[in-house]
Amino acid sequence: MSAGHDHSHAPASFNKAFAFGIGLNLAFVAIEAFYGWKINSLALLADAGHNLSDVAGLVLAWGGALAGKLRPNPRHTYGWKRGSILAAFANALLLLVAMGALVWEAAGRLMSPDPMAGAEGLTIMAVAGVGIMVNTVTALLFMRGRENDLNIRGAFLHMAADALVSAGVVVAGALSLWMGWAWLDPVVSLLIAAVILIGTWNLFRQSLHLLFDGVPDSVDPQAVHDYLAALPGISRVHDLHIWAMDTSQVAMTAHLVMPQGHADDGFLKEATEQLHERFEITHATLQVVNVPFTQPCGDWQAASDTSPAQQGPGSHVHPH
Repeated sequence: MSAGHDHSHAPASFNKAFAFGIGLNLAFVAIEAFYGWKINSLALLADAGHNLSDVAGLVLAWGGALAGKLRPNPRHTYGWKRGSILAAFANALLLLVAMGALVWEAAGRLMSPDPMAGAEGLTIMAVAGVGIMVNTVTALLFMRGRENDLNIRGAFLHMAADALVSAGVVVAGALSLWMGWAWLDPVVSLLIAAVILIGTWNLFRQSLHLLFDGVPDSVDPQAVHDYLAALPGISRVHDLHIWAMDTSQVAMTAHLVMPQGHADDGFLKEATEQLHERFEITHATLQVVNVPFTQPCGDWQAASDTSPAQQGPGSHVHPH
């Protein structure tokens, strides 16, 4: 068996960003909760609770990132890389639960509005204005990593969404101060929940998909199959598997059927480098065989396999 591996895209370190973001948001949660309690503002209390869940989410994301850096051992040959996927999933689940509680409370307050809510619009605006700055600064800490790491993207999206939510609270405070609308506070809370639910659902879906060894959205399994099948001397691609090792690295294994001979190191090196360059597959393992000898674990067959040699029972791709 021949194998090729590429580990050059190590995840960037965001330790300082996590530490600073957690400290900054904890301080803001304390300020927001205090003033929300003092003026009995559901919008501020709800946003404080949400920001506290974001702190927990940042802790989870940091823990997942640190777990991914633990060295492999004989019992965990890939290390603990999947920790970042688990962190992204837990982060999304935490936010969904928090927003469900917020919707429940806001609906109750909407049916029984607080007549004093409109009188405290200035305080709400001031506290939420601080929130805009805190969340914007925290989001910027994770901006450079959001494209390549689902875990970091989750942290960035939550902070960016919070900045927008805080801006909405400022608008609600201004309208409450101007018009005296007691019902506006719970309505803003419901809008907060809607914004966060929309942003969180995609994170939840993607992280759940990766937990079950799904092919990352950035990789087209058919294109990977077609590239391998077109390599010189290859008659069939057998037992192709693609999955996420963590939220930024992709692994792949495949049997390449080469009836007329056996690949040398140069062939495998070139194929591995191309898989990296074309599909961002960072950990590729290729096994070259004269005939497939393993039992297929599925019957899905690549649509491009049209020749009799390529339509044998062992030709398939597993888009997990």
